[in-house]
Amino acid sequence: MTSPAGPPPPTGDDGDERQRLKLLAVTACPTGIAHTYMAAEKLSQAAERLGIDMKVETQGSIGAENVLDDNDVRTADGIIVAADKDVDLSRFAGKRVITVGVTEGVHHPDRLIEQVQSAPVHTSAGPSPTSGTGSGGGKERSLPYKALMNGVSYMIPFVVVGGLLIAISLSLGGHTDPSGGLVIPKDSFWMDVNNIGVIGFTLMVPILSGYIAYAIGDRPALVPGMIGGWIANTGALYDSKSGAGFIGAIVTGFLAGYLVLWIKKVKVPKFAQPIMPIIVIPIVATTALGLFFVYVIGKPISWIFEHLTSWLSGMTGTSAVLLGAILGLMIAFDMGGPVNKTAFLFGSGLIATGNQTVMGMCAAAIPVMPLGQGVATLIRKRLYTEQERETGLASLFMGCFGISEGAIPFAAARPAQVIPANMLGGAVAGAVAGLAGVGDAVPHGGPIVAVLGAVGGVSMFFVAVVIGTAVTALTTVTLIDISERRRRGEVLIPSARTPEPALAGAVAGGGTGAGTGPGLAGSSKGGDPAAVSAPHGSGSAATAVADEPEVLSGYLTEETVRVRLAAEDKESAIREMAGLLAATGKVRDVDELVRTALRREEQGTTGLGEEIAIPHAKTDAVSAPVVGFARSDEGIEWGAPDGTRARLVFMISVPEAAAGDEHLRILALLSRKLMDPAFRERLTGAADERAVLGVLGEIE
Repeated sequence: MTSPAGPPPPTGDDGDERQRLKLLAVTACPTGIAHTYMAAEKLSQAAERLGIDMKVETQGSIGAENVLDDNDVRTADGIIVAADKDVDLSRFAGKRVITVGVTEGVHHPDRLIEQVQSAPVHTSAGPSPTSGTGSGGGKERSLPYKALMNGVSYMIPFVVVGGLLIAISLSLGGHTDPSGGLVIPKDSFWMDVNNIGVIGFTLMVPILSGYIAYAIGDRPALVPGMIGGWIANTGALYDSKSGAGFIGAIVTGFLAGYLVLWIKKVKVPKFAQPIMPIIVIPIVATTALGLFFVYVIGKPISWIFEHLTSWLSGMTGTSAVLLGAILGLMIAFDMGGPVNKTAFLFGSGLIATGNQTVMGMCAAAIPVMPLGQGVATLIRKRLYTEQERETGLASLFMGCFGISEGAIPFAAARPAQVIPANMLGGAVAGAVAGLAGVGDAVPHGGPIVAVLGAVGGVSMFFVAVVIGTAVTALTTVTLIDISERRRRGEVLIPSARTPEPALAGAVAGGGTGAGTGPGLAGSSKGGDPAAVSAPHGSGSAATAVADEPEVLSGYLTEETVRVRLAAEDKESAIREMAGLLAATGKVRDVDELVRTALRREEQGTTGLGEEIAIPHAKTDAVSAPVVGFARSDEGIEWGAPDGTRARLVFMISVPEAAAGDEHLRILALLSRKLMDPAFRERLTGAADERAVLGVLGEIE
């Protein structure tokens, strides 16, 4: 079907033709929450006004919804992709496609509908989704950062599966052998399990490299990225006794991605364009990158390996503490790369000469990195995502079995913070082991070798490991915290501004179950009906709540509604809203709730435009999901993409252990409903808390 050159008029004799126009859309934002659904709602509303059929797929954090199938694409006249994250465009080949930022979908849906009807036809070699303009309204991460995180996220399952299978096979099927280390019988069941784990570890590095490249150069970059990562990890290809490890994989991933981007810019005849992304680009990029690594990058790696070995050989007569510290630094630096392997092979090579103390230094340092990073995720949970915390548990298990690669996902994600912390902890562990004369009779490390009887000086071995682990964990969380504070440009401390009386009591209550203590009982603000006049759960309060309509599964009540927000800036507003939520008795720690919400703001503003802000926090500072709402007469500057000041402010908080993605469900419901101008008008005009609650009851 031929699409008209311009947008169909809203009225006229061509109504039948107008009805035949069918458009599709995909919306997605980096966090996959509010803007995703706001853009979808705005595009749907604009299409309905213009009499155009439109189906919108949302790619949110709770997964893809309303997914476009092959039949939808086949019958579509055009596709609008409003996204600030990678969206696979290959399924839209042969269709008119326009790619823009997600906020364009929120603020200019009519214009996008007009533009898509004359947009160029997308081919498999067409532009990537990042070629559009616009942003999610917050601080956008750079493309290299996004690419690195993409590689790390795909690598983590390989690290976890491979590491755990190796650890299980060693613990259940392995035994010590003075001539061969910790070994598993060759023809046993546990050797087969071990081999499967080794495959996972072998794939780990090329996966990291490949998906870094993919995030930069799209599908044509995947093959050169993975093959480049394999070459980087296979030292035999460039005369090195050790591969370049995960650091080499990061290098090849970026080289492959940007090389493919450069090749894409080369003008080729029209007949060659269809084969460029599937044949020409992968072959050229893979060959060029592979040869470059073997002949250019690989030689320095081999040279470093050889000279480090010679240097260490000349240090055997020096102080054991100094040698242990140096070996610990090397073991911790690249966790399987040339520097790590140099120290490990140096120590294991001396076992045959009767010198077991050098291997003892290495053995104490080997588990420090995975153990330290695992402990860090436990002692400062708020600094890590849920996926990172799960990886931390697997890292702890791998550390017990001397698998230092368990820390690689953390080092790849935050190299500036994690690698120095690893090296410091490794150096301390190696130095303590050297000072105590710890020996290791097998070329392996970690608590497992001590448990199996291969270590001399077991008690001091464990002292060295524990001290090194503590140093790594504490240094890691300190450096990450400093980095986060610097990125925010400030240190998060309680505001010097005096909060209103109702909030003052909540803040004073701190983590003592704010809302039930004397700081809140009986407090009010000028007779504000939203303030609490009796402890939560009293007879009068229970009677009032019983008559309230259920809003957002009962998470938002009259108790958490305020018709007038006193705050004049974002931080004060979040503090005031936290105090409002505390009135329910569901807030364990008001200050921590505020800090979590402010950290979320640093990831990207929750000011959505249209005079709306939805700050939110997932934290154990609350005991159950709770939602609050307040209005600001003057509006609060929230960094919204459309420049409007927030007058309608919702605050959502759910505990870490909340089932599923409850906060995402709430955000999706709110975002969609708030795109209705009539709903916003009713919400703005509601006279009191009870009336506000009645309007909000429309959400469900």
